[in-house]
Amino acid sequence: MDVFLARQPILNKYNKLFGYELLFRDSEKNSFQGEDGDKATIDVIKNSFINIGIDKVTGGKKAFINFTKNILQSDIFMVLSPETVVIEILEDVDPTEEIVDLCKKLKKLGYLIALDDFVYSSKYKNLLEITDIIKVDFKITTGYDRREVIEHVNLPHIKFIAEKVETLEEFNEAVSYGYSYFQGYYFSRPLIVTGKRISENKIIYMKLLQEINSGSFNIEIIEDLIKRDVSLSFKLLKLINSANYVFRSEIKSIRQALSLLGEKEIKMWLYLIVFKTLGEDKPENIIIESLTRAKFAELIAQKVIGGPVSFNAYLIGMLSMVDRLMDIPLDEILHQLLLPIEVKDALNGVKNNSYTKLLHLIVKYEEGQWDEVSKISKQLNLDEKFLPNAYCEAILYANEQMPV
Repeated sequence: MDVFLARQPILNKYNKLFGYELLFRDSEKNSFQGEDGDKATIDVIKNSFINIGIDKVTGGKKAFINFTKNILQSDIFMVLSPETVVIEILEDVDPTEEIVDLCKKLKKLGYLIALDDFVYSSKYKNLLEITDIIKVDFKITTGYDRREVIEHVNLPHIKFIAEKVETLEEFNEAVSYGYSYFQGYYFSRPLIVTGKRISENKIIYMKLLQEINSGSFNIEIIEDLIKRDVSLSFKLLKLINSANYVFRSEIKSIRQALSLLGEKEIKMWLYLIVFKTLGEDKPENIIIESLTRAKFAELIAQKVIGGPVSFNAYLIGMLSMVDRLMDIPLDEILHQLLLPIEVKDALNGVKNNSYTKLLHLIVKYEEGQWDEVSKISKQLNLDEKFLPNAYCEAILYANEQMPV
């Protein structure tokens, strides 16, 4: 699939290129009509750094990327280079104490901080002390406002960008006021940059599956693989700082997040994210059914005393449809994964162990073959009255996971 983004040059008064503002686009139509700023930023980062390549996009110049409040709080910058990226804070981000503290941390890491569509207010006092660049929109300001903002700020370390400059007169005006950089249609409209959505992500995900089932569970290798995928890093940091986990302070790094989650939790989370990503170009019902089977199997295993281990049961349910997700024969996929032998046997239908019975029970329940359900339930010493509620819980679980 093709991927898109736009870049608009930012120049100095001698027409020398300083950097590019990178803008979200989802087609060759050169405009953005969406309202989800978080998703737009994530897509810009993914397309710039993964699908197209940041060197191709900016040629080594600075990349100005819009940051919403949520993106600032997500720590996604941990996977971006301060030598490459200028963090452009959108005008609707209120300069609270929390935001100022976040920006101070960014400054210590070496990032340049820019304020977009800036309108002077005393509330920005603390943030201005650590700001490097201010962008002023020439389309919504008059000559007096354009000059006054520089006078109000009056800080020598801050450079000003005149944004949306459309005429030679506006450019000359901005130069006379003391603006250092310029951006707008007078110089260049945003230009579309295209690329192909590469399959590297799926290779990373397959390597992650291999690693979490390798037996050694090397957290350094897992960390490295996660950091190679921007969206995966973002999702992990968002998850660990969510209401599902209560820690005394925010988690700031991939390594810290992995250490706090623990091996079992990491494995379950990675399986969930990997399978949903592998299935992006497949009918959604395959993912939902896989997640339903996984949770249903886990709940049954927890109920059967001395039976299947719940985590292995979860894997069996999730992996039971993996061949349909990847369009690869099941035996080839299983050959690449170092799974417990009883899990592989159940998926291959080789041995009549408790995991095989568990998988058969789930399939027969889905098909409504109640005589078989009763027969297998007895073999597992399971009260089949437990199944309807467990199945409903599994469906709810699967549906809840889909927005992640």
